[in-house]
Amino acid sequence: MRERWSMKDARKPSDAPTLSVGFILARRFTLNAFANFIDVLRLAADEGDRSRPIRCEWSVLSHSMHPLASSSGVMVEPNERLGDPGKFDYIAVVGGIIGEIHNLDPEYVRYLQRAAALKVPLIGVCTGAFILHHAGLMDGYRCCVSWFHHADFLEQFDGLQPVSDQIFIVDRDRLTCPGGASSAHLAAFLVERHIGRKPATKSLRIMMINEAEVEETPQPSPVLDLSTNDVLVRKALLLAQQSLDSPISVDQIAKHLGVTKRRLERHFRRALGNSPQAAFIDMRLSLARQLIQNTDKSFTTIAIECGFADSSHFSRMFRRRFASTPREFRKSNPRSAHL
Repeated sequence: MRERWSMKDARKPSDAPTLSVGFILARRFTLNAFANFIDVLRLAADEGDRSRPIRCEWSVLSHSMHPLASSSGVMVEPNERLGDPGKFDYIAVVGGIIGEIHNLDPEYVRYLQRAAALKVPLIGVCTGAFILHHAGLMDGYRCCVSWFHHADFLEQFDGLQPVSDQIFIVDRDRLTCPGGASSAHLAAFLVERHIGRKPATKSLRIMMINEAEVEETPQPSPVLDLSTNDVLVRKALLLAQQSLDSPISVDQIAKHLGVTKRRLERHFRRALGNSPQAAFIDMRLSLARQLIQNTDKSFTTIAIECGFADSSHFSRMFRRRFASTPREFRKSNPRSAHL
């Protein structure tokens, strides 16, 4: 890929921006993911904060030129119609609401397929990876999805294994990230590759992000009472969290991470003072406590969703951990107090 990019850059006019990205916004796309990505490009493109597209350029593409609605309702005006995808260094697809993935206009799908045929690298942002898969453009590639959409991905793409324990993935000419802050880090990765580290660092710092994260950085953990800087432990926790309703063994997690069970246990002892198994049970109980506190779900339903064999086993484990039964906890923590 590096050779192809350098050849393409060599064909550019001497005054052309070093990095150009075309954006396709899905229906009800995630505004935050799009804004984070594009602001890194904007801040890296010029000196100071003047936003001139000198070193980078970006364009929102459309087949109709109608305003595009984000998931929050904020509208974005396209810059240009679909044309030659070969004019861009990358085409980025910004996804959003899961239910809208199948509703991408066929014109965009054909455009993406044409870009792939021209060897233009494709980027999937947020659920953009889902859209690229639906277009048949991710076969044989690894892709990064959010822990939040991990189960959705498995349901839609039988036989494919998404990666949800990294902040982004670069696999040849396919780049994917789960959205949110990871969009800024993936954009900074591209800025550093094409322009240099200094403008990449400058962009992130102006956006109040301390430093660029590397590809292997684990995704931030969502609802855990556990915190550690140990990368291996954080990845293991994320993997366990993706299957809380059907717990996977410590052996399986160690195998997925490419380490021995003993090594994983040593890391957990150092980082958390506990075994992996005990930490995973704590995660399931923490989730159960949140569901009791913030939903009206039955204790049986919560027990199942948190991977316990039955409600009586769940009740015993919950009482051992929190010194009260699920029923007593809900009674002393009414839902209305947390809404």
